[in-house]
Amino acid sequence: MNTTYIEDNKKLKQTTKEFSRVIDSNVVSSFAPFHWLKLAVKDFINAPLIALIYGSTFSIIPISIYFLVLWTENHLLILPAIVAFSVIGPAFATGLYDVAWELEKGHKPTLKHALTSMSRNPSGEWGFAFLLIIIMIVWMRVAALIHVLYPTSADPTFEQLLSFLSLGVAAGGFLLATVFTLSAFTPQIMVERRVDMMTAITTSIKAVNNNAVTMLIWASIIVTMIAISVLTMGFGFIITMPILAFASWHAYIAVIKTKRQRGYE
Repeated sequence: MNTTYIEDNKKLKQTTKEFSRVIDSNVVSSFAPFHWLKLAVKDFINAPLIALIYGSTFSIIPISIYFLVLWTENHLLILPAIVAFSVIGPAFATGLYDVAWELEKGHKPTLKHALTSMSRNPSGEWGFAFLLIIIMIVWMRVAALIHVLYPTSADPTFEQLLSFLSLGVAAGGFLLATVFTLSAFTPQIMVERRVDMMTAITTSIKAVNNNAVTMLIWASIIVTMIAISVLTMGFGFIITMPILAFASWHAYIAVIKTKRQRGYE
């Protein structure tokens, strides 16, 4: 009886260890994000059609949001919509990670191959996508609560708007920082490796913490490119979305350790 118990306990510990393990990460230069962008532009040039298809499809959402704001004349939709849109971005970019991986291996990427990327680790990748959707729904509820603070006057002053704007920016910033930490490397890990979602997420969190300054610079670049794309009524995402996705793949190659040498970084 004791022998059986000990063996079962060992199996349980082994399973728990595999489920919650953390993949080691490298510490990279603070200027590395600019190199990732350079490689991303190279990937875009090498697979322009697939990149533009993904970018155009992705841009439908922000363009629709922009025209919805114009149609309803409700500018309060902008901030929560941008945050919600940014939350689901990492999951949408999975196909482009596959394209970058194919280019890394010297293969010719195809749209069909990219579209099947979510089926290689379905429980992990779809589970992570579902997690992002839950976070987006929570954010929309929080945004609705923050909306209560909006002044009731027809032409509010900046002082009257201050509490509304401060809380909205603080809540949105906290949420985006959290999602960035969770998703900086999670979808890339699950595209290439057959690991569970918790292993990918904990690896991403540790890697971001180990490269805090570099990741802060990378996050600033992402925010800047998103802002530029928003200012172009969402059309800028046709270009910036695939470039950010490709760059995120090169960030993964540089930061997350592998047993074999990567020749394309």
